Amino acid sequence: MIDRDPREPHSEAITVDGIVRESLPYAQYRVEIDGPRQVTAHAPSGPGKNFIRVLVGDRVRLELSPRDLTRGRIVQKL
Repeated sequence: MIDRDPREPHSEAITVDGIVRESLPYAQYRVEIDGPRQVTAHAPSGPGKNFIRVLVGDRVRLELSPRDLTRGRIVQKL
């Protein structure tokens, strides 16, 4: 049973900053965090989300799932 509101953002997500290094197919990006470490990230889509235009070289803030630290979601452009 879930005790939290499903519309509420997940509190267990890990937030990190990174730099977009490569644009991949299907609106995904390769983002460099902590020096040589890279993760695959996507920008959120759907109703109620602001359109985030991301280019190579942009600084972004990511949310990583604690279950899979190699994939993330771009939540803000810095």
